[in-house]
Amino acid sequence: MKRKDSGAGGTVTRSVLIVDDEEDILELIELTLLRMGLEVERAMGVAQAIEKVKTGQFDLCLTDMRLPDGEGLQIVEYVSQNIRDLPVAVITAHGNTENAVAALKAGAFDYLAKPVSLEQLRTLVKSALSLPAGGQSRPSPDQGLVGTSAAMQHVREMIDKLARSEAPVHVTGESGSGKELAARLIHQKSVRRDKPFVPVNCGAIPENLMESEFFGYRKGAFTGADADRDGFFQAAHGGTLFLDEVADLPLPMQVKLLRAIQEKKVRKVGYTQEEAVDVRIISATHQNLSECVESGKFRHDLYYRLNVIELRMPALRDRREDVPTFAEIILDRLARHVQGPKPDIEPGAMRALQQYDFPGNVRELENILERALALCSNGRITEEDLQITPPEIVTREAAPAGSNGKWPLQDYLDRVEREAILEALEKTRFNRTAAAKLLGITFRSIRYRMERLGIE
Repeated sequence: MKRKDSGAGGTVTRSVLIVDDEEDILELIELTLLRMGLEVERAMGVAQAIEKVKTGQFDLCLTDMRLPDGEGLQIVEYVSQNIRDLPVAVITAHGNTENAVAALKAGAFDYLAKPVSLEQLRTLVKSALSLPAGGQSRPSPDQGLVGTSAAMQHVREMIDKLARSEAPVHVTGESGSGKELAARLIHQKSVRRDKPFVPVNCGAIPENLMESEFFGYRKGAFTGADADRDGFFQAAHGGTLFLDEVADLPLPMQVKLLRAIQEKKVRKVGYTQEEAVDVRIISATHQNLSECVESGKFRHDLYYRLNVIELRMPALRDRREDVPTFAEIILDRLARHVQGPKPDIEPGAMRALQQYDFPGNVRELENILERALALCSNGRITEEDLQITPPEIVTREAAPAGSNGKWPLQDYLDRVEREAILEALEKTRFNRTAAAKLLGITFRSIRYRMERLGIE
């Protein structure tokens, strides 16, 4: 079915395809959409729905998951592969999160749980119809996300794809690799771009304040609560809530967060009533969440809800060809900040930067260049100005001559411990739990030792 011109004003009527085999659900949804000024067409099964999207033109498809001739997931997959500009939302049975997650992974825009909330339905429809069409220009706020490496091109493609979905995203990567920047870009390119982006460092909030900080509180709820206050969820209403270092959340708070995500409602401390919130969750951590689940530090059900789609940010050492571009941009910014001329980087200094492993990633590169800018002379940054030393040179210099590598004692013990752990990891194909058993230590102990020794 083609979109129809409404007449004099040239306004195009938006069209929605709803797919369900229950008459009462169809009537409820159709009536709600008609009141929103939309055209509606029905389909009673998978085959009929696919035939309609092949021959028609719709702005949104809303489908039940269970249909007489198949699953709504088949419609999601067909549209995702063949009609990428058509958002598909699914209706799932109450509490059936596995279906919802499977649909989001397959490319669904969002989901609704039965019984369908008309308020949530209207919000979803408005968001879906706000998506830019494939031919329309979209904002490209890619500042900071620079580089021409294959890894960065893949990241940019993923961000564009994720911006057209409401699925929860989990961003992984080392510290300083740009996880928050990626989250901001997903938000800025999405239909939520005009609403708040609220970043939260989960590791920086005292445990006894977490519930009130996330959900808000009522005046008099506790000592010091002298006025009603909104929490992070209310502040991000309509927008995106970015949970950085989510692995640091204590288990009791993980339970409350899971409920808020599933029910799309929160209760302020001191209140008895819940209030609806519309937020998209993007989380991030430098830790391995699956290992946190395995060790009992992180709830499996929350991990399942947060890690619907994973976006991995590459380390700087994995895209060394991008280092010169980063260096020039950072130096240009630093020079403007100090209101001085931008220095040149000598070829030897640039080679040293490209050979360096950057444990702290882009953040460390910024610190190195800021120091080099202060130390350089004649407007040129030399290799000496960088003050970076390759790791193998540090290892050689750590042991005095004639020591046979056994002094200082702590350095020697660290090397022995590192070799033993690496050997155990290699024998167990880098399964930390199995390696810990082989070494006769606990999983928590091997994780601590690996972090202390810098083993990744």
